[in-house]
Amino acid sequence: MQPASAFTSRVTELWWRLGEVNDPELDEPITEMGFVERAEVVGDGSVEVDFRLPTYWCSPNFAFLMLDGVRKALDQLSWSPLYRVTLHDHMFAEEVNRGIAAGKAFGEIFGELTEDLDLETLRETFRVKAFKRRQEAVLVGLRQHGLTDREILGMDLTALDAARFEPGEAAKQKPRYRAAYVERFPGRHQVDPVFVTCEGAPIPTTLGAYLADLRAVRINMEFNGALCRGLKQTRYKE
Repeated sequence: MQPASAFTSRVTELWWRLGEVNDPELDEPITEMGFVERAEVVGDGSVEVDFRLPTYWCSPNFAFLMLDGVRKALDQLSWSPLYRVTLHDHMFAEEVNRGIAAGKAFGEIFGELTEDLDLETLRETFRVKAFKRRQEAVLVGLRQHGLTDREILGMDLTALDAARFEPGEAAKQKPRYRAAYVERFPGRHQVDPVFVTCEGAPIPTTLGAYLADLRAVRINMEFNGALCRGLKQTRYKE
């Protein structure tokens, strides 16, 4: 039996790790989207996670990307537990759960289901969309603080870290944009411009047209997110 304090700490860590897994299309945590139906640390320290998607026919590609994210999150738990992940109410749930029970890797389970789609290309598509959505929120927030476009585009990581926002979208997305920037451009230096295109090119000095492109990406993601939540609420009567 685990001491109460250790158990509570593990449960907190479990949900924190799961909260770092994003829906790849929406760039929102799967915990906030309600996709994690249950996550528990049982008596022997092992972990059980029940996972569900908003519709029965959600693409197996999306299911794979999120379940692979869950697997990576559980692999990072500090006590290295055994774990069981179960997919519910999905057209490929039986194949997925049978493969997991047999000890197969997610890539092996989904190999046939994804019809040899290049999942890395799909991942990159979603990474670009997430980069743009996060960047737009920070750029708009800095403009609202009265900074000129030239001042914004001259900022480096140190200046970004020093920027302060009131609670809201810019404050939420600032650390997420920073993480996306550092992950995407690991060779850049602290003094390099922190606002660049997703290809690493300089942004035009007048931000209007560039922000319009980012805004279109965000609106599309927000629409898909609202649709996804609506489908889930309708299906599960939540």
